Amino acid sequence: MRIPLVVGNWKMNQSLSSVEDFLKNFDITHASVQFGVCPVNVHLSKALECRTSSVLIGAQDCHFNESGAHTGDVSATMIRELGCELVILGHSERRADHNESSQLVFKKTKAAIAAGLTPIVCLGETLEEREAGNTQTVVSTMLKESLSGLSIEEANKIVVAYEPVWAIGTGKTATPEQAQEVHKIIRDLLVDMFNATISNNMRILYGGSVKPTNAAELIQCPDIDGSLVGGASLTADSFSQLIAATAQIVKEES
Repeated sequence: MRIPLVVGNWKMNQSLSSVEDFLKNFDITHASVQFGVCPVNVHLSKALECRTSSVLIGAQDCHFNESGAHTGDVSATMIRELGCELVILGHSERRADHNESSQLVFKKTKAAIAAGLTPIVCLGETLEEREAGNTQTVVSTMLKESLSGLSIEEANKIVVAYEPVWAIGTGKTATPEQAQEVHKIIRDLLVDMFNATISNNMRILYGGSVKPTNAAELIQCPDIDGSLVGGASLTADSFSQLIAATAQIVKEES
């Protein structure tokens, strides 16, 4: 059984004091669910200092080189040396704001795995692409270009996150049926790209206006293994409710 994963992507939010307040008061345990948060790089050390043992800490991006003349960038090795476990890669905001290609995401994914981090590789279609009926083509192409070339061993160490761009920060959420449809496309394609074992074991998260009120119905979908959460992860109360809702469904189904 795939253990659900719920990760808060804090984006360019929180202050040093709010990171401390959040994590010092976030002392919850749900054995059936893993969970973590990804602050901005300058807050990672504070997050690691203040976290409880149950909370995973991750970065929101990394460079594909281990070191060198890359002003403003941080390598996966540096992130891992701090004590982080996760890194988000290929988020639609990185792809749009920084013109990141899937080929670049692939290189970052390789570097993250080599450093000992678990990459959360993001992909998803825009509203225009969905309305044009191109969701499957767009998502399949992004998945192939972001992951093809990984070894079986490497593929066994990643997480994929389906985040429809039209649902990120808009208040619009894909219905469970819409989300499940794309998650099933991804899982089926993973069989072709790697093998059935990799496909069955890989966790595929949903992201896009996930809240405590819809987390339960999303996790009930057979191919959804958790969530990548934006705004609802910024307060400890909201995030803990979301994790609890996920854990309750897992408990009922186990």
